Amino acid sequence: MSKDLIPASNFAIIGGSSTFSLNFPEDLSNDYANLEIKDSDMFFSTPYGETPPFKFFTIGGKNVLTVKMHGWRHGVSRGQASQQVFWVLQQAGVHQIIVEGGVGAINHLLRPKDLLVTSDYLDFTMRKDVGLGGQHLLIMRDPVCSKIKTSLLQAIEENKPVYARVFDRGIYAVTDGRHFESRAEIAMLKNMGADIVGQSMCPEVYLAREIGACYARLDMVVNYAEGIVEDWKHDELKEIYYGEAMQIGKILLDAVSLTEPRKRCECVELRKETILK
Repeated sequence: MSKDLIPASNFAIIGGSSTFSLNFPEDLSNDYANLEIKDSDMFFSTPYGETPPFKFFTIGGKNVLTVKMHGWRHGVSRGQASQQVFWVLQQAGVHQIIVEGGVGAINHLLRPKDLLVTSDYLDFTMRKDVGLGGQHLLIMRDPVCSKIKTSLLQAIEENKPVYARVFDRGIYAVTDGRHFESRAEIAMLKNMGADIVGQSMCPEVYLAREIGACYARLDMVVNYAEGIVEDWKHDELKEIYYGEAMQIGKILLDAVSLTEPRKRCECVELRKETILK
């Protein structure tokens, strides 16, 4: 479990379903002269098992670690995968984390291909106790870093397709997978104020705060949630995943380029030493 082989990085990009079809970031190398792939197949031993493959690259001189699809894969629970990923990010010294994902629209005013920089969440998962053993009180009043959010919004405006609408806030209901939700569940989440539904923001947002890192995410609406507007179709979902991936990848890279490396911001002040010894 040596951390000597984990490259020091200030930034991390956690990929989700919207970049799953890409060889990220290599597929974007023609658009970024300042992008350099340092290592594309790294595995690490952690206290929680061997990790999924990581990539290490630089863009504009900034070191970035990235992992595909939140680290999820067959044979490993999603909670354990998150522990593996964030243990590596902690050892690497990552302080700024950008995540992307595909979500279902609960707010009936949203429509497929809309882009949101999610601002808050409702946690309905069974993964609330997934941590790294830290002795901290995690204050979640502002789960998303305002500075990375600003960079993401700027990057979206520079890269979004003409048909995409952009929202700078949204409440993300987090559920366990791998199944989609029932119509009754979506009706409940709608009544509770959720705008979108997905499966990745928790426990990631807790683990980011536990390691003292800033966290922000870009979510693309890929379907209507069950019982909202119309039933989603598998072919339409697939077309969005494959058709929009390059634009999402560019937004992620530009957001890193626009974000000033820092070790501390107001996000870190929301992690306190536990009062229970």
